[in-house]
Amino acid sequence: MFIEHFSFLNALYMTIITVTTIGYKEVEPLSNVGKVFNIMLIITSFSTFTYALAKLSQYIASGEMSLYFKKRKIMQAIEVLNNHVIICGFGRNGKQAASLLKTNKVKFVVIENNLDHINEWLENDSSLVYIHADATDDDALIRAGIQKARALIITLPADADNVFIVLSARSLNPQLQIISRASQQSSEPKLKKAGADNVIMPDKIGGIHMATLVSKPDVIEFIEYLSSEEGESISLESVDYGRLPPELKDKTLKVIMDWKKTGVNCIGIKETDGKFIINPPEDTIIAQGMKVIVLGTKQQIESMKHNVEEV
Repeated sequence: MFIEHFSFLNALYMTIITVTTIGYKEVEPLSNVGKVFNIMLIITSFSTFTYALAKLSQYIASGEMSLYFKKRKIMQAIEVLNNHVIICGFGRNGKQAASLLKTNKVKFVVIENNLDHINEWLENDSSLVYIHADATDDDALIRAGIQKARALIITLPADADNVFIVLSARSLNPQLQIISRASQQSSEPKLKKAGADNVIMPDKIGGIHMATLVSKPDVIEFIEYLSSEEGESISLESVDYGRLPPELKDKTLKVIMDWKKTGVNCIGIKETDGKFIINPPEDTIIAQGMKVIVLGTKQQIESMKHNVEEV
């Protein structure tokens, strides 16, 4: 337009047929300056196209494109999640937690910095939703949807990292249930001060479990049965006071359990101060802040949850 004084349409047409190397007839004769400009345009556009094609081929051959679409698919899966669980660390404890959550059909996201741990799981289950990142990074927690999550399970071996994650998670989601692993007894009060709701010491639990197998083997076997795949048809569920329909709030346990009978059994209640009452009497009033713990088959539990949620 500036060199040959072409109209906009003619200039655009000439540029398109030149860049695409189609090479139709020139719409108007070119001056020497116009020919030099056209030569530079051809060289530049062809070089740019060749470079872009080489880069695209390298991108596809190296698997980066496949990795990009895989990451995009995972992030899209995380975006639609709500009320899910986030597992920080995917070692032995993280995998055990994930296995039980999967058995109970609870959606979860894994944050793990070691790809080997993730690949071990992917060999048997390619549907794993994960983020390859350092769990101590706030950005990783945000990408995992911590603002929409219901719980956070922290299984990192270093207690200092666990404390750091608890502090970050509590500031990002004050309502989040946080369960953290601890390796040292002295770390338990620090984790609770940081905002953890529960602190688990795997070594301590393992010792207690082994000792209880000696003193109460049948009880432990029954508990293990409930959490195993064989016992997946049996489930425990906690029903919060807030989930009860208006006509059942501040009523006796008998009234609650008789409402739309599903066959579940009440094995305990959790009081407002956090204490548990095992096998409570039927005349116990369920008030604000209390929870009812029920036992039943998967079908009974689902029916009970449906009855509560449909109100």
